[in-house]
Amino acid sequence: MGSQPGVQCSVLALAVYLALVSDRPELFSSALWRITHSVRHDIPRWTHPATLEKERLSEFVPPTSLEANRLKKSSWGVLFTGIVGGTLVAVYAVATPFITPALRRICLPFVPATTKQIENVVKMLQCRRGPLVDIGSGDGRIVIAAAKEGFTAVGYELNPWLVWYSRYRAWREGVQASARFYISDLWKVTFSQYSNVVIFGVPQMMAQLEEKLELELKDDARVIACRFPFPHWTPAQVTGEGLDTVWAYDARAFRGRDGRP
Repeated sequence: MGSQPGVQCSVLALAVYLALVSDRPELFSSALWRITHSVRHDIPRWTHPATLEKERLSEFVPPTSLEANRLKKSSWGVLFTGIVGGTLVAVYAVATPFITPALRRICLPFVPATTKQIENVVKMLQCRRGPLVDIGSGDGRIVIAAAKEGFTAVGYELNPWLVWYSRYRAWREGVQASARFYISDLWKVTFSQYSNVVIFGVPQMMAQLEEKLELELKDDARVIACRFPFPHWTPAQVTGEGLDTVWAYDARAFRGRDGRP
């Protein structure tokens, strides 16, 4: 009945009529109650238009909000991609100078000098004067130590990161005026202007470097080799043990080996 209000009203109206005709008031009261109850439940509840509009707007998601959410998600994606890409580029930029030497024909890897090695080098420089060069200066420890001993010291290093770090360390130690560092391949540098040469070499390069220094250095020069000795020169002094061993060679001595002037 509730689903067919027209039929329901007709039936109720008939009930009222019969109640009046039959002269039974209680039937009229019952019919009136049914009509009132039916109207109360079957007629839709009236709602103010402003309330309906507010409900409609609360359920409505404007296109601008959808677009803003989409752009926000897109921005996060771009940011994440940028961070990952930037990190990979930074790792590549930092790691490449350290890996590249291993691909060269003669590999001179970066291995920091120990405190004992530095002490042994300084011992070999006692009573020496003149400019000093560290071939493959790494993080600048030898150059900075020599500068503190009063030498004008220069370091040549192929790795730019190590050169920049060495410059920073020299500035921090207060010897930036007498400790200089340059990005350069040792085979492209002439060492004739240096009276003291320090090299942390590897066996594969010592013979070739021996020939280069023998041609370029002056007679009063001293060459100090760390970790590995030169293959043909006779050292004037040796100090230290194991990997801390240091060999000192005087130019006059190794030039006299084959009678060169």
